[in-house]
Amino acid sequence: MNSRQQFQQYLAQTSPAPVGLHIASAKGNYLIDVDGKEYIDLIGGISVCNVGHGHPRVVEAIKKQADQYLHIMVYGELIQTPQIEFAKKITEHLPSTLNSIYFTNSGSEACEAAIKLSHRITGRPHIIAANNSYHGHSMGALSVMGSEYWRNAFRPLLPGVFHYDYNSRAMIDAINQDTACVIIETVQSEAGIICPELEWLKELRQKCTDNCTLLIMDEIQTGFGRTGKLWGFEHFGIVPDVILLGKALGGGMPMGALVAAHQMMNAFTHNPVLGHMTTFGGHPLCCAAGLASMEVLLDEQLIRQVEGKEKLFHELLTHPRIKALRSKGLLMAIELDDNKTVLQTLEKCMQEGVFSDWFLFAENCIRIAPPLSIQAHEIEKACNIILNCLT
Repeated sequence: MNSRQQFQQYLAQTSPAPVGLHIASAKGNYLIDVDGKEYIDLIGGISVCNVGHGHPRVVEAIKKQADQYLHIMVYGELIQTPQIEFAKKITEHLPSTLNSIYFTNSGSEACEAAIKLSHRITGRPHIIAANNSYHGHSMGALSVMGSEYWRNAFRPLLPGVFHYDYNSRAMIDAINQDTACVIIETVQSEAGIICPELEWLKELRQKCTDNCTLLIMDEIQTGFGRTGKLWGFEHFGIVPDVILLGKALGGGMPMGALVAAHQMMNAFTHNPVLGHMTTFGGHPLCCAAGLASMEVLLDEQLIRQVEGKEKLFHELLTHPRIKALRSKGLLMAIELDDNKTVLQTLEKCMQEGVFSDWFLFAENCIRIAPPLSIQAHEIEKACNIILNCLT
């Protein structure tokens, strides 16, 4: 069997028609296939590779840690320097109330832990989430996902979850003394890049405070500079009670985290003891890679460059077939007529050396979320290819 046949034979599939591009290596802002063809990467592993592929400092950190130790014990029992150093670095760049980190293996697991924490802290039965939201595919994360298309096939799910439109008055009005938490994306990504209205978000924050309801903000796609600030919520002048991290957190290694106040996080230590556990969460290789990636992000001032690169995309991507271009930093959606047009355009772009994708809840949009390290000439080349393919 050839590689494609083996891929289909031995690996569980998640769609009837995977892209199936066979990648041999990835460097900087490019993917390289087995035939040596280069593709400008416009999705960065879905907002994972913020500092580009194979950054030397990240690779060196992984090699150095691999020489010291890999897995030694379940999370939280032994003192591991990579965990300490990375947690310290993250909290140094967060508001003082977000000062305790629980490392997980993925953003979905961070969502699961946050849901558990909200019930443990408040003792309340209800959760409020947004329509067209995405927080992962595990059972708890799926329960708060804002799409019945994905939820229905796996019911029964968590009870007491109520969905309302993002930016709606109804969501604010629904918060009451039975609400354990409100969980929202800082920017709705899979919905096609929908930003919160400033006054709505501030009022939502205040209603949560008034009702002692936890406000959980999902920064899994928006964190680590994606929106032009280190954390997406910094754009809006509010501080959540809990944030969820993932994607770029591990610098290309699998990693997630929830961040909250020490007082809240300590609820996992008693009644019951080991209230939340993970074997591989905070893996030393992942923490070493994540710390190195965050240091690159800050030292090379990649976040400061995001706004200018966002503007360049807007200047270049003008075409009669583009209905809208929505963005928050380098998290962008090119809206076309329909999904068929999107898929045809993506296929043509791939043939011409540009790799991108679509959105779960906005199938008429092309996703743009390149490494933050993408250069102006690469943006220009990629945009020209997209425009030619649309023509």
